Amino acid sequence: MRSGASRLDAIDLLRGLVICIMVLDHVRDYFHASGQFDPLDLSVTNPALYATRWITHFCAPTFVFLAGVSIWLQASRGKTGWALSRFLLTRGLWLILLELTVIGFAWQFQGYSLVFLQVIWAIGASMVVMAALTWLPVNVLLALGVAILVGHNLLDPIQPQAFGAAAPFWMAVHTQGFAPLGPVPVLFAYPFVPWLGIMLFGYGFGRVFDLPEAKRRRTLTLVGLGMIAAFLILRALQIYGDPNPWQAQDALWKTVADFMDVRKYPPSLLYVLATLGPVLVLLPWLERVRGLPARLLLPFGRAPLFAYVLHIYIAHGLLVLIGVLMGRSAGAFINPFFDPQPSMQGWGLPLAGVYAVWLLVLVILYGPVRWFAGVKARRRDWWLGYL
Repeated sequence: MRSGASRLDAIDLLRGLVICIMVLDHVRDYFHASGQFDPLDLSVTNPALYATRWITHFCAPTFVFLAGVSIWLQASRGKTGWALSRFLLTRGLWLILLELTVIGFAWQFQGYSLVFLQVIWAIGASMVVMAALTWLPVNVLLALGVAILVGHNLLDPIQPQAFGAAAPFWMAVHTQGFAPLGPVPVLFAYPFVPWLGIMLFGYGFGRVFDLPEAKRRRTLTLVGLGMIAAFLILRALQIYGDPNPWQAQDALWKTVADFMDVRKYPPSLLYVLATLGPVLVLLPWLERVRGLPARLLLPFGRAPLFAYVLHIYIAHGLLVLIGVLMGRSAGAFINPFFDPQPSMQGWGLPLAGVYAVWLLVLVILYGPVRWFAGVKARRRDWWLGYL
């Protein structure tokens, strides 16, 4: 396989891998009792549940980082200037629209009682901003991305209430929050500016993927190891980078778990270092993946948005079906997160059951995703770039 092909396949393999891990997180949300509590809470969790949740921390930053890399790759192939800006603006707005409609309905299966702005919104909003920023030199954007990642934790003490009526603005850009905007309340789960920093970092880092194979692999490994080392040092010293302090616990695994419990909403500097560092180290190894693992993961990585949207419908549909088969009311599972019903009391499969449902969702998802990835590979219709 050519170096260029293995380089791009590694990106798709990584994206496909994190899609599969993300499906696990959402299946756990739906099917395990931890959907009703924080699985990272040391007072109620256990090592297996904690690990099941923590491993999914890799998903969102990897998606956003690779979105930035993909923008760079498009630019390096000749899509520059107004063509690139127009694409980023329209695709960003399209992603926000999807979050508000098709994706929002998938989570709730009913009228829009709540607007839930998650990672697709954050990617879309970041792309809208990138539409203007890509006119600047790439080194400027890389520096801006690093500045956001390193510096935004300085803003943690500023709470939305400080902005009065403009509090939703601060929730949208930096601090997670709930805003009763008009008849439909809005949950800003992913304030987008810290995620924009990750996208800018991916865009500036994209040049690494144009390097010769040996130099590319060495750079990815060294930068990744440097990020891991920075995380370990900063976290151990507790001097900066995350608002969640850690302390020694009554069991070793709890101490390790507390040490690793860094903030995702918004992504702290230490969260980014702890997740993207290992991802960069993994990428050179993914260039060597062949055979069955590649055939299974590549379709998910080549049709990620399609897989993302469809998996929510499959997981939520299975929740209703399995709930009914277990003697529960279907209505209890229509909107379990935002409108939980009394009949859901005590609901939850054991963790082994969650993993079984996860595999079932992936099996159901694989066929449609492989088909759509094939469509994207065979055709060059303009609208496929938005899916």
